[in-house]
Amino acid sequence: MTALVPAVAGALVIGGLIALFLGLRPSPAVDRPSRLRRFRGLSRRTRLLAIAGVGSGAVALLVTGWVLALVVVPVAFVGLPVLLSSSAAAERIERLEAMEEWTRSLAGVLTVGVGLEQALVATLRSTPTAIAPEVTRLVARLRARWVTEDALRAFADELDDATGDLVAANLILGARRRGAGLASVLDGLAESVAADVRARRQVEADRAKPRATARWVTLISVGVLVVLATSGTYVEPYRSPFGQVILVALLSAYVATLVWMKRMALGRAMPRFLSTASSSPANGGAA
Repeated sequence: MTALVPAVAGALVIGGLIALFLGLRPSPAVDRPSRLRRFRGLSRRTRLLAIAGVGSGAVALLVTGWVLALVVVPVAFVGLPVLLSSSAAAERIERLEAMEEWTRSLAGVLTVGVGLEQALVATLRSTPTAIAPEVTRLVARLRARWVTEDALRAFADELDDATGDLVAANLILGARRRGAGLASVLDGLAESVAADVRARRQVEADRAKPRATARWVTLISVGVLVVLATSGTYVEPYRSPFGQVILVALLSAYVATLVWMKRMALGRAMPRFLSTASSSPANGGAA
C-alpha cells in the first residue's frame, strides 16, 4: 500500500504536466456564436415554445415550489413537439415522387430532339412543387452561363438525396456524351424511382404502428408525471436538493428511453455518392 501512494502521486504529477503543456499550446481561434445568436438561429416556432416554457416554468415554481420546474417545463415545451411529431418520411416520399415525375417529364421533352439545357429549362413550368425551388435554381444557373456539369452537381447537393444523385449523375453523363439515348435512360430511371416510392410507402406503413405506440407512451407518461407532481405526498421525498438531483437523473433516463423509441421508428437515408461541387463555374455567374 505504501508503494502505491508514490506511484499514484507520480502519475498525477506527470498527468498534470502533460495537461499544462497541452493547455499552453496555441490553438486556432474558433468563432463560436453567442447564446443570443444561437437563440436567434432557432426557428420561430421553437423560440416561441421556449419563451412559453420559461413563463410556464416560472408559474409552476410559484404554484408547486419546485425549483426543478424552471428547467423541466421549458425542456418539455421544446422537446415534446419533437417526440410527438410524425416522421419526415412522408416528405421524403413526396420528394421522390416529384423526382420521378420530373425525370419522366424531362425524358419526354428530350424525345423532341432539343438539347439537354433547353430541355431542363422547358421542364420548369411543369415541375412538381416539392422540388420546384431546386429546379428553379438549376435553370437560373444554366441561364447565368454555368457549366452544365457544375450546375447539375449543385442541383444534386440541394436535393441532398441518393436518388437525386442518381438522376443528376445520369444527366451529367448525358451532358458529357451528348448521345441520343438519354431519354430512354431517364424513362428507365423514372420507373426505378416509382418502384422505390412504392417500397418506401409499404415500409412507412409498417413503421407507423411503433411510431404511434411511442407517441401514446409519451403522452401517457407526461400525464402521469404531471399528476404525480401535483399529488403532494408521493413526490414529497424528491423536494430535497438531493432528491431533485435523483429526480433529474430518473427523468433524463426516461426521456432517453422515449427518444430511443422514436429513433427505432425512423429509417436511415441512403448515403449519397456524388461529391459536392468543388469549383465554381469558370465563366462566372450565380443564381
